[in-house]
Amino acid sequence: MERQRRPWLNTVQKAEIWKLWREGESLSAIARMLERQPSAVYRVVNRNGGIAPAARTRSARALTLAEREEISRALVADRTMGQIALQLGRSKSTISREIARNGGSHRYRAHEADANAWERARRPKVCALSGNGRLRRLVAARLKLQWAPVQIAGWLRREFRVNKDMQISHETIYRSLFIQARGVLKKELVEHLRTNRTMRQAKSASASGQNRGRIAGAVSISERPAEVEDRAVPGHWEGDLLAGSNNTYIATLVERHSRYVMLVKVAGKDTASVVSALIRQVNKLPKQLRGSLTWDRGTEMASHRNFTIATDVQVYFCDPRSPWQRGSNENTNGLLRQYFPKGKPVDGYSQAELNKVAARLNGRPRQTLQFMNPAEKLAETLGVALTG
Repeated sequence: MERQRRPWLNTVQKAEIWKLWREGESLSAIARMLERQPSAVYRVVNRNGGIAPAARTRSARALTLAEREEISRALVADRTMGQIALQLGRSKSTISREIARNGGSHRYRAHEADANAWERARRPKVCALSGNGRLRRLVAARLKLQWAPVQIAGWLRREFRVNKDMQISHETIYRSLFIQARGVLKKELVEHLRTNRTMRQAKSASASGQNRGRIAGAVSISERPAEVEDRAVPGHWEGDLLAGSNNTYIATLVERHSRYVMLVKVAGKDTASVVSALIRQVNKLPKQLRGSLTWDRGTEMASHRNFTIATDVQVYFCDPRSPWQRGSNENTNGLLRQYFPKGKPVDGYSQAELNKVAARLNGRPRQTLQFMNPAEKLAETLGVALTG
């Protein structure tokens, strides 16, 4: 079956990408937050060398749409250029150029003229290095000596204290390197940078600053109700991914009260695949078994809000590096290695086959349940017979 392509990123999504990038988020983290492929986010950021484009604004000296509408009405009324200029408080040459570049007196339309002016303003501005060959050669030579752009900029300010034309900011050097559309500095010069990066990083970007693995809107396990903690009532689950080789995974769910196990086939580790599979599985449960879900800080649950909306099951997240807070699930994943050994892929199993493995575990007597099995314990609690 042909895979359905997602629509192109729109203007709002691109703006959000740049906002998160400036805040120091990694490309993969941004992709998870927007539920898009990392490659799509990379294309947006890399196209501009990792440097967020400046927000477009109109010059205060430019004609406004309201003024262009006044021009259009005045032309219909057969007023002269001088009269229109006097009416708007503009020079006669400004009005004359405006009308001439937009079709002349008989074809002038205000909205078309305004749109054309906005489009013309998109033309790239001349880079400081572009028109100064001597400065460009000095910068390139120092880059080849492995000088950092900030060192080059500082040296130029000291060496040419009086001549401002021979001074340049380190950001302009980075832009000339990373935004190759400018065609000023050769891309090969990037190899001489200490970091060997191909994109400009945000000032706040760092291994610690990115807070990798952060889940937006995550509710901490410390806020989980006491009835979940003491396993007093059924319907509260612990979840995780069981990993196989070649980036293959199975989602595992364990009910805390009875240790009842469910295995869920997932197409991949991305949050869209995991959450959609969990939604289908959890919505098959009776209402009294849909209480809560406790998960670790894995980003496969980045879309936990979608899961909660679809199932009415609140998700709680463990503290970082605290697997004991999902003890039942950790123990169950250990038992599952009998069926899914490490180093082997786990994507070849159908959901029916996974159900059979879960039934095996649910039929085993458990010491912690006084040697009842999980299926019996949950059935006793609910007063119904459970299978699978």
